Amino acid sequence: MQLDRPTDRRKFLRGLGVCLTVPAFESLLPRRLLAAGSAPAPGTTASGAPLRMAFCYVPNGVNVERWRPQGTGATYQLSPTLEPLAGLRDHFQVVSGLEQRNGFSGPDGAGDHARANATILTGVRPRKTAGSNIQLGISVDQLAAQRLADATRFASLELSCDGVRKSGACDSGYSCAYQFNLSWRTPTSPMSPEANPRLVFERLFGAGSGRERQESYRVRQQQQRSILDFAASDADQLKAALGRNDRQKLDEYLTGVREIERRIEHAEKFGAVPDPGVDAPPGIPATYREHLKLMFDVLVLAFQSDSTRIATFLLAHDGSNRTFEDIGVRDGHHSLSHHTGDPAKLEKIAKIDAFYTSQLAYFLGRLRDTQDTDGRSLLHNSMIVYGGGLSDGNKHRHDDLPVILAGHGGGTLATGRHLKLENATPMTNMYLSMLDRLGVPVESFGDSTGSLAIS
Repeated sequence: MQLDRPTDRRKFLRGLGVCLTVPAFESLLPRRLLAAGSAPAPGTTASGAPLRMAFCYVPNGVNVERWRPQGTGATYQLSPTLEPLAGLRDHFQVVSGLEQRNGFSGPDGAGDHARANATILTGVRPRKTAGSNIQLGISVDQLAAQRLADATRFASLELSCDGVRKSGACDSGYSCAYQFNLSWRTPTSPMSPEANPRLVFERLFGAGSGRERQESYRVRQQQQRSILDFAASDADQLKAALGRNDRQKLDEYLTGVREIERRIEHAEKFGAVPDPGVDAPPGIPATYREHLKLMFDVLVLAFQSDSTRIATFLLAHDGSNRTFEDIGVRDGHHSLSHHTGDPAKLEKIAKIDAFYTSQLAYFLGRLRDTQDTDGRSLLHNSMIVYGGGLSDGNKHRHDDLPVILAGHGGGTLATGRHLKLENATPMTNMYLSMLDRLGVPVESFGDSTGSLAIS
């Protein structure tokens, strides 16, 4: 077990090719981290717990009438699309009126799906090119990750349920790089997301180079042993140093790790499965619903273990024509988004929208039910943005975007309300406010005009 310093908050369980980060425990926290009143360090809350930030993207716009809540403030009524979130009402706010104006066509003509993905976290208009001379801007997650890089084992985590594309032509003369990447390290360098749960798992909980992690996995497969078996000795030593509550916390965490490992192993039995328009990597679950849940579960573990505090999750790229047969929708999502007011198509879009918000409810529920280092929940100490770069997919509108800001930001965010802003408020204004709470304030970002009152 690595305990570099008595005050080291990051503990590791080690074994052959294993570097399993575990949550910080109250039993081992130095007294200064438990004391109140001191100014929080960047990336932490007032209590000293980690403050996380994640962005979850859904494509193709929504059925606006079924999405839009009735009323404003704390007395608003949840819309049919938001009903799956009813049990979490006190843990999020719906934000209406936000815009990504650089998503609109302007002089660039068609390509709204590429621009929707490209602008959502950057607030910058992408250069229209299908070649290698791509040009965008740094994304908000990477701005935060670069400032907090020394705080965690991984500066950021990029997830997707689509394949990876960084070149080639996709939407109306735009490079696929814009449409399949949310996170941009520099204006010309996207951060490729990972869609294979096994590879994410091994990255988080493996040790050494990619080749060494691969060899460790081969040995574990050969011996039919779990990653936890290789860290069992360290786990026993750590448990002996913990109080009763922290021992229970460790057991719950390790059980969660093993359950995810078991589900990944089950998915790998099925081999590669097709993903509309993109070849899915081997090892992903046979159903999209299980794939989403597995990726959300891995993200919860990444936050719980403080492996990273910054994440993006591309649930599906804009323009995705995925079908949803398990909810009775056999038409492609993108095709349906061009509904021309057809009630039958609008009803199917509403079903897809509710499917996605139910996945968000699952993720937020996991965060709410997982205790953090300060006795609060992971959700209390998080800022989770859920939404997309289009509102009405039929008209390709990039204003009045469907946006939810979940989590309490360590007690700095308002929740349980519908915040209705003046239309055409830059979405980047909200990012300024989030960055300020994260301890990495900037004067401007993208097309921002000022901070947003989200508390």
